[in-house]
Amino acid sequence: MTRNDERADRDRRARTEPSRSGVSPLRCPACGARFTDRWRCSCGRPLVLAETPILDDAPPDPAAFDTRDGLWSFDEFIAVGTDPADRVSLGEGVTPLVDAAEWDAAFKLEYVFPTGSFKDRGATTTLTRASELGVERVVEDSSGNAGAAIATYAARAGIEAEIYVPADVKDAKLRAIERTGAKAVRVEGTRADVTEACLAAVGTSTEDGHGAAGGADTDGSAWYASHAWNPAFFEGTATIAYELALQRDWTAPDAVVCPLGHGTLFLGLYWGFRRLYRAGWIDELPRLLGAQAAGVAPIVRELHGGDAADPTGVADTAADGIRIADPVRIDGIREAIADSDGDAIAVTAAALERALDRLHAAGFYIEPTSAVAPAALRAYRDRGVLDADDDVVVPLTGSGLKT
Repeated sequence: MTRNDERADRDRRARTEPSRSGVSPLRCPACGARFTDRWRCSCGRPLVLAETPILDDAPPDPAAFDTRDGLWSFDEFIAVGTDPADRVSLGEGVTPLVDAAEWDAAFKLEYVFPTGSFKDRGATTTLTRASELGVERVVEDSSGNAGAAIATYAARAGIEAEIYVPADVKDAKLRAIERTGAKAVRVEGTRADVTEACLAAVGTSTEDGHGAAGGADTDGSAWYASHAWNPAFFEGTATIAYELALQRDWTAPDAVVCPLGHGTLFLGLYWGFRRLYRAGWIDELPRLLGAQAAGVAPIVRELHGGDAADPTGVADTAADGIRIADPVRIDGIREAIADSDGDAIAVTAAALERALDRLHAAGFYIEPTSAVAPAALRAYRDRGVLDADDDVVVPLTGSGLKT
């Protein structure tokens, strides 16, 4: 029996046998505390899933690997959705990996997802965990793409959703949220103000669960489906690493250049490639190279100083999806950069616009934030961080149809 036959047999049995008694608990990597379900640790740090799968068998033949279940084809690496009946899916995943000769790179077309952005990777696994827990209402804060993804997958699951967004959110993203039946709440002020308004809606805390101080709200009315805080989201974004490795016959590229705000894709790549490496399915980790928006580049500021983070003296307003001044999982981002010999640089609005025009002219119709990574690729090469013959992959993260 092949590996795919075994998976199909297991899935058939899962549909007729009772679900497992519980879902993975959460733990704090900082203090070691464990919880049944909670949006952050009592010490204030973000949590991770306490039980994650590790494979001991050899990688399967890439030519025989069945990808008909999309990213869920890699369910052996995913720590949620053990029972297929709990999975909230729209067939997402296994996005194209295409040659981009003009850039001497390959582009992973993450903008072809159901809602037009890579955030669907995290939405399918986050709403799957919500389904496993019997959640009836979720709340999320987002600049647009994550909110649209969470709202769409909540609708798919039959779960009520309320999405908090900046007052200047793009109309296309607002419509995408509202047309799912979710409630969109516009908040004036900074991106941090949007988060605070969302947390106020989550509710007060008790000993364990998902309320504002980290516990469950007393009436159990809301569950924080945060793409930054909820570790289930990263179980989904990690699947981009599995797909890349499969599409490259179980080899990792020399480097991946991607946008870096809260780090949902950056850390997903790191967690995914690290699992593949520990399983022996790839020989080495790729270098992870981040692209931040000039003027809102906390990682660049740490690594290279203020002038590098804000080279023009004007905060970039074009890359709205990564304007994150205080990333929730900044410790994890630091670890990913150090462990992969990575880096982060700031991209100016002018460089982004030049890259965006070039990409559109080449047939890659993406939104502005997606252009920061190709712009950063050029800068990394100009600075000698990447050699001309390095094997590089760049994810293009969001569709231009949403702008």
